[in-house]
Amino acid sequence: MIYKYLHYKLYLESTDKFTRTTSRTTYNRFVEKLIKHMKKHLPLILTLLIWATQVMAQNQASLSGSVSDQTGYLPGVNVLVMETSQGSPTDLNGKFEIANLPAGKATLRISYLGFETVTKEVELKAGSNSVGDIQLTEASGDLEEYVIQGTMVPSQLKAISIKKNSLAIMDVIAADAIGKLPDRNAAEAVQRLPAASVNRYHGEANQVSVRGTPYAWSSTLYNGTRLPSSNFNGNRNALLDAIPAEMIQYVQLSKAITPDMEGDAIGGSINFVTRSAPQDRMLNVSAAGGYNQKSQNGSYNASIVYGDRFFNDKFGVILAASIWNRNFSSDEIVLDYNLNSAVPSERYSINTMNAKRYYGTRRTTALNAALEYEFNTDHKVFARIVQDQFDDIRPVYEAYYEFDANRYRYSNRESEYRTYLKGYEFGGVHHLATNFKMDWKLSSYESYYNLDTPPNMPSDLKGLPIAQFYQNLEGDFGGRSADGRVYNVFDAPDGKGITPLNFDPELTNENDFMDPDRLTLQQLIIYQIDQRDRDHVAQMNFTWDVNPKFSLKAGGKFRFKENEAQQTPAVFLPNARLGIPGSAPLRTLSEFQRMDFPAPGTFFQELNGQFDGLAIRPMPQDQTFEIFSPEFMAENDINNYSPASNATTTYEGTEDVYAGYIMGTYDLTDQVQVIGGFRNEFTKLTMNSFAYDDETDEVSPVSRDNDYNAFLPMFHVKYSPKEQVNLRAAYTRTFSRPNFGSLSPSESIDTSTGIPRISRGNTELLPTFSNNFDLMGEWFLEDIGMITAGVFYKDIDDFIFTDLSAETIEGTNYLVSQPKNLESAYLIGFEMGITKRFSKLPAFWSGFGVDVNYSRIHSELEVPRLDDEGNITSTDITTLPTQSSNLFNTAVFYEKSGLMLRLAGNFRGASVETINQNLGPDYYVHVDNNFTVDFSAAYSITDKIKAFAEIRNLTNEPYVQYLGDNKDRITSSEWYSTNGQAGIRFIIF
Repeated sequence: MIYKYLHYKLYLESTDKFTRTTSRTTYNRFVEKLIKHMKKHLPLILTLLIWATQVMAQNQASLSGSVSDQTGYLPGVNVLVMETSQGSPTDLNGKFEIANLPAGKATLRISYLGFETVTKEVELKAGSNSVGDIQLTEASGDLEEYVIQGTMVPSQLKAISIKKNSLAIMDVIAADAIGKLPDRNAAEAVQRLPAASVNRYHGEANQVSVRGTPYAWSSTLYNGTRLPSSNFNGNRNALLDAIPAEMIQYVQLSKAITPDMEGDAIGGSINFVTRSAPQDRMLNVSAAGGYNQKSQNGSYNASIVYGDRFFNDKFGVILAASIWNRNFSSDEIVLDYNLNSAVPSERYSINTMNAKRYYGTRRTTALNAALEYEFNTDHKVFARIVQDQFDDIRPVYEAYYEFDANRYRYSNRESEYRTYLKGYEFGGVHHLATNFKMDWKLSSYESYYNLDTPPNMPSDLKGLPIAQFYQNLEGDFGGRSADGRVYNVFDAPDGKGITPLNFDPELTNENDFMDPDRLTLQQLIIYQIDQRDRDHVAQMNFTWDVNPKFSLKAGGKFRFKENEAQQTPAVFLPNARLGIPGSAPLRTLSEFQRMDFPAPGTFFQELNGQFDGLAIRPMPQDQTFEIFSPEFMAENDINNYSPASNATTTYEGTEDVYAGYIMGTYDLTDQVQVIGGFRNEFTKLTMNSFAYDDETDEVSPVSRDNDYNAFLPMFHVKYSPKEQVNLRAAYTRTFSRPNFGSLSPSESIDTSTGIPRISRGNTELLPTFSNNFDLMGEWFLEDIGMITAGVFYKDIDDFIFTDLSAETIEGTNYLVSQPKNLESAYLIGFEMGITKRFSKLPAFWSGFGVDVNYSRIHSELEVPRLDDEGNITSTDITTLPTQSSNLFNTAVFYEKSGLMLRLAGNFRGASVETINQNLGPDYYVHVDNNFTVDFSAAYSITDKIKAFAEIRNLTNEPYVQYLGDNKDRITSSEWYSTNGQAGIRFIIF
């Protein structure tokens, strides 16, 4: 055993990758043996444990119940037994349990901020006791008015109460608060929390970064179980734009986790808690319509939530359904630089500039159902089901200036991406003794992302269709430097260059405008994209209240994952392009059916119409699909010239995770609570793909294993010197698994852009580990507000980044991306927040308030530069990718007399997006500062009917990426425009 421990210690401390890998293998074998022994003896251990707790609890009593108000169950209510000073806060469903009580008379004290305190006499008998539901009444004053009028106060009260009583360092949003913000998906709701920022995809948030860490470092949980992800490129971070906000009851963002949470969470753990059965019958409906300024089209959304209880309240059910259909448009400029050039002075030259329009429809439809049956106070079972579909239908019209090839390129894309999330879970909660509880859950969830177009192609050739037309120039583009390249004016060797945001092609031949009569069809591409991720999970937890001060919790979780992916480019070329005699002539764009350019007056309206000449009439979808048909290809001598290496672009993997934990909670004093324990997660991974031999043109299967163990100790201290004050300290060890796409032994080639690209996997990747230290102070204000402040530090090993490098293959220069490990990094930061109502001001002014949070973050990552032999020649210091130095959310709101107005701003500072290891920081890609402003309003017409309106992106802030240290050297700039909606909500009963 000592030998095994020393091997593991050697693994942790070694800087040599071979030593770490060898020691890791030895340790993994030890863990596998340990797991086998645990499985063998687990039934005996559990039997003895249950017997012991039953013997000790024979003469003791336990007490359970629920607490609610007129709007529903209340979380975080303090329930205290006066005679013993034992107590417990209510959970997310408003339920409480107190064990190890003496039999006899007892007095309950139920207190909740803003509500009248209730005392209740009960007679406790040995065994289980229930007081049913206890209803609280709002204290007289402003809160009563707020609750009746349905403003933000009740939701903030719930969130603050959950945060105050949590064991982890946590921020919370309640469902009714999400509905009162202009956030229509789950990611946009999370961005309002301190130290959280989002990635925007065509104007809509879809991924969350916590405390500046990469998106995949934050685990996305659905009722405590990590969601599968069908994210593009096999990333593990779930795409949250597929989850509508209406399906969520609470969002919990844990920044310092406890051992009973999934350990794959360096950034944090985002848990979406779905709706549960209410205490009384309810039926809520909402409907809204909206408008997008750039697409000049409307949108609509509707939702319905029904809940009830039957059979003497034993059987509860809730059903929630929603649809959100929005038409959208965005314009984007993309510049490709010659980073693959062998001549260093030419790497800032521009290969292509692409001005493109996205114009389409996004539709989210979701159904969520939950059932529960309570046999008695000791036994309950539940089931949940989710069916979610996100359709992203967006034609893309791309117009390229190809400077190096001296031509135009025009592309018609017909993108119909579909993301599905479906699954179920069922489980139970059982009190095996008055102080011993077991809960269990079995779940199966699947997420997949695919394209089922074009409709006329065989099933094995479905994907993203791209029709590409070329037009050679008779003259030339102006703005070339003396070396014949095109640069930004500030990069040009002789000062002669272009300004992309004020671009003039300076054509030397006035007839060289983009012309449908001269644009010839020269390439058809179908990108076969299919991402599937399936999880089958079994888990069990045991909670033992050993005595009034000490509670012990232990459990295990087993997850069996199947991941499949395909990113295969099928390439079709006309024989005429290849110069084959007797071929059918190339077809021009003007020969095909075309339609008016969508919303032409808004095309790059932010740039004063400088790209208007590129807004040519595109083909409608039916025409594009007709081109992608076997009949059309045969008629026009277009054949499949896909490379034989395409087989390497598919992979499948299996990942088995065996996790166990033990944690104890000890009340050291009435003011100090200690939480400690550890979690262990063993991961067994197998990746299968294919290898291609370019000399023999043979394809052969390859398989790689990547097994590792994560031992994760954690320790929290919570000190509450006053009822409204918490001081917290935590040490946690967490980790991040490599993405599936990163571990694949395959590679894919992309030739649809100006510069050919290769994406490769790396089967030797190690997981990233982090030691995390947190200090946090929380002061909860009497007028439903709070002030928080804290510092955090992360010491990171084996950081995974995606490197960009240049490679020449058979005379073609490629830009190659591949994930790699770096040895160490660290992140340190400060965050603070304040939510304050000015309720002490007179009359009208008492309705004003502010909600502000700010984070300052600094990180350092050492990036070594290597020579051709792999030797380190120098080391660069940079920040973690996606880590912004400054993050803040700010809101000014007014709530009074049934009226709610809210102006909210969200700021994400500049960050590194992509690291180019060997070329250095001058060629890193950055994201610029981004500040968006939203407005929302609501008015309670009656206590049952509420009208609302919201406007998003008032500032029409572009999303900008740039190369190196010059923000004007843009690689991408995208505009989304302003959009909004108005609607009404009915509380029928």
